[in-house]
This record gives sequence, C-alpha cells and structure tokens, in this order.
Amino acid sequence: MNKILLAMLAGATLAFGAACSNAGNTNSNTASPATNTGGGNTATAHTSGTTGDDVPAIVRAALTDATSVTTQHKDLSASQVSTIERETNTKIKDTDHHSYLGFSTGNGARKQTGAATVVEANGKQMVIVYESRNGIPYIKEVRAEGMPQAFLDQFKGKGHDDKFQIGLDIKANGADDQTARAAADAIRQDAVIMQTLYGGAHSH
Repeated sequence: MNKILLAMLAGATLAFGAACSNAGNTNSNTASPATNTGGGNTATAHTSGTTGDDVPAIVRAALTDATSVTTQHKDLSASQVSTIERETNTKIKDTDHHSYLGFSTGNGARKQTGAATVVEANGKQMVIVYESRNGIPYIKEVRAEGMPQAFLDQFKGKGHDDKFQIGLDIKANGADDQTARAAADAIRQDAVIMQTLYGGAHSH
C-alpha cells in the first residue's frame, strides 16, 4: 500500500520529500520526491514546532499515523504567483503557503508519515492529503465536513497536470454547483502550488 510520501528536508531548508522514509514501500511507482532542479521550487521556507494550536484539528485527524505535526510555511515569489494564477485562472489570496508534516517515532527513529494542506471554498474548509509519485505530489484524499464524500473522492489520484472542470472532469455528486466549482478551483490551485514549491522536475 502506498505510503503518504511528502515533504523534503534538504540541508537547512525544508522541502517536500527528501527526508520522507520509503522503507517498506514495495510499489516501484511511488518514491520519495526529488528536488526540483528546474528552479521552480526556490522559495523561502520556515517551520514552527510540533503539534500545537497552529495545526487545525482536521489536519490532525487526517494524519492519523502522526505522533507530532510540524507546520511549514513557504513563500511564493511574485513570478510563481503570476504563473500559478495564469495556469489555474484563480487568484492567490496568501503568498505564505502552509503545509503540515506528520511524524512518528518508532524503534528509536523519527520518520515522516504524511503531509497535508488546508484550503477553503465557499465557507468550507477542506484538508488535502498528498502522496508522492516519482517526486510529483498527487492527492491521496480530500476531507471536509458537510461536503459529499462522493464529490471529494473524485480528487483522489489527481495532480497539477489534471483537469478539475466541474461537469466534465469532476461531477457535483451531491454538492451544490457553486460550492463544487469553488472547491475544484481551490483544490487545483493548491495542487499546482504544491508542485511549484515541492515537486520534482518532470516532462509532460
């Protein structure tokens, strides 16, 4: 079973994936994310301690295997914001992107168990859990109270290259049209941000 493989601690800066443990993962299609050598993930990173008030309860609930959760902030550059907004046809409200890294300790070793982000759409908070496939962040699951699970399940396995258009790629599946469109836009924007900040270089 694929582990949630996210977030990278490289040198003095945190980045999505290099420190993730891939021990025991027998799926050759899933590996620790690689450093993006294309320059797309050059952003200022800073972290704040272990699980505390800055970690939303929905994140702790999603990172079930974690004994501690660290908040990581990465600042998007003006050029990154421009590119992401153009690609997703959305507006970025905050250039300080938050992600939450889950860790557990076993047999004297500390390892990462997962990572998540939180986005908001039409007044509803959604937690997105990512996994890595050959260094590329993909959505493992999306959770949100008050939203149909049949709608949220459609985002599983999607990444920044996938389409999220309501009515074509994603069905409302019980969500009202306005919320469904806002959610799809927010999730796609976050997927593109995650690739920009943490994803490894790859060809299309």
